[in-house]
Amino acid sequence: MELLGWEAPYQEQDDAGKRRVFGAAFKAKVALAAAKGDRTTAQLASQFGVHTSQVTAWKKQLMAQVAELFVDGRQRRGDQATDEQELYEQIGRLKMEVECAPQTGPPTVQHMGSTSRPPSHRSVWI
Repeated sequence: MELLGWEAPYQEQDDAGKRRVFGAAFKAKVALAAAKGDRTTAQLASQFGVHTSQVTAWKKQLMAQVAELFVDGRQRRGDQATDEQELYEQIGRLKMEVECAPQTGPPTVQHMGSTSRPPSHRSVWI
């Protein structure tokens, strides 16, 4: 189905009562046409083969979210910076705990082959 040069954004179903699913690109075209303001909502709805309420809803969504396109992604939010700072502090505390914890249990690989200890202190792994 083609509507005045626009290809249908959905596949028609033979079953009555199935909802049509429109793609994001089609919704954007309709919303941009509505935002131009050179045609009425009824004219756009007829041109694109959708209901007038859909044209209005998509235009409203476009207008509400258009500012987000120009948000600088390099800026940090305050809550993200504090979360990151808390994580670094937690990493520091955990590193200190690991470094200060007494070495109990079997010796590590470093000590097993060491010649600085007498042979009686070496562990034998089977």
